[in-house]
Amino acid sequence: MALISKRTLEDSASSWAQGGIAAVLDNRDSIEAHIRDTITAGADLNDRRATRFVIENGRRAVDWLIDQGVPFTRDEGGYHLAREGGHSARRVIHVADATGLAVQTTLTGKVRQQPNISIFENHIAIDLITGAKLGLGDQRCYGAYVLDSGSGEVLTIGASNTLIAAGGAGKVYLYTTNPDTSTGDGIAMAWRAGCRVANMEFIQFHPTCLYHPQAKSFLISEAVRGEGGRLLLPDGSRFMPWHDARGELAPRDVVARAIDFEMKKRGLDCVYLDISHKPAAFLAEHFPNILARCLDLGIDITRAPIPVVPAAHYTCGGVVSDLHARTNIAGLYVAGEASCTGLHGANRLASNSLLECLVFAEAAATDILRQPAGDLPSLPEWDASRVSDPDEEIVIAHNWDELRRFMWDYVGRTTSASSARPSACSGRRTASAC
Repeated sequence: MALISKRTLEDSASSWAQGGIAAVLDNRDSIEAHIRDTITAGADLNDRRATRFVIENGRRAVDWLIDQGVPFTRDEGGYHLAREGGHSARRVIHVADATGLAVQTTLTGKVRQQPNISIFENHIAIDLITGAKLGLGDQRCYGAYVLDSGSGEVLTIGASNTLIAAGGAGKVYLYTTNPDTSTGDGIAMAWRAGCRVANMEFIQFHPTCLYHPQAKSFLISEAVRGEGGRLLLPDGSRFMPWHDARGELAPRDVVARAIDFEMKKRGLDCVYLDISHKPAAFLAEHFPNILARCLDLGIDITRAPIPVVPAAHYTCGGVVSDLHARTNIAGLYVAGEASCTGLHGANRLASNSLLECLVFAEAAATDILRQPAGDLPSLPEWDASRVSDPDEEIVIAHNWDELRRFMWDYVGRTTSASSARPSACSGRRTASAC
């Protein structure tokens, strides 16, 4: 087995996930309630079968993580469950405010101990090898061409089964909560190979990204609002009750649009998220990383509100897959943010993303193990004849920056057909320039 990572295994969007994993773990909660919340958040555009499949398998996925040693936060009643925006109950199991990092670290440690797994860090998958490209006449994936970022060499890696888990495309926007690796290349690679791609217009904007001119975008977890955080205007007044009866606990898209509306209406650079009414000890226990990061920037969240703005956060669309994580190309699977399973609809419910990763990763593994072993055809080496080193890297960097600015200005939090038209034209110009 080969595991290919654009950077290190730990350097991923999963490691940045703060909130937790949504699952029905409390007897006062129910599968049906979680399904309803998911469909409401997704604007009723969710795939019903996929939604039920994921949520019904939630508890098993969490139990598996517990068995692997993930140190979920506990309280006197057992595991502490948080409530986040769009949820009708407390159902988010978490590791303080760094759940993704804890899960990633635990599982990466296990993977590094396995002698049958070859790890290729700082390697980028650049193209899938398919029967169509080899002239075999079949629609099957036989592996991938992989660029060694250090040497510049392109490796040919053959595989009977390939799974794409390359994340979303948040970095196409000027302001995002995503790491630099979230460039959508896995989705693009699958599309070039002939995979179906859907719902790419549904980009979720997280409502509360830390606003600080000297700081890179830093997510302020949904759980802060779940624990009583209030969104305020500069004069200290709340505004979410004017926009939605659920207030700060409305789904992310509702809250992000409300913040965007207030900022544009009043000419504001940001709004404020206030959790200072909670005891300092509570904040230190539940949000240690947010507390420390804000303190580094001179913001004491135990005494003052946090300046926040919306930022691109999650790609709800991606490569279309079935309940076994299979794409329409045999031997090719997809999981995580690169996929479009139908779970999220038009807007992801908070903390459903790690859940989806876990459930569909297991589904893919189960299906792959059922497949009979087959011989691979002879695979040609990468054809570098049409590849050249860019002579004008500065121009390419400018084009990339221009694309991100246009996406932010015209394909952002609120978009109309007329506002999207200039970005489409600019995108074509930028693509031709590159």
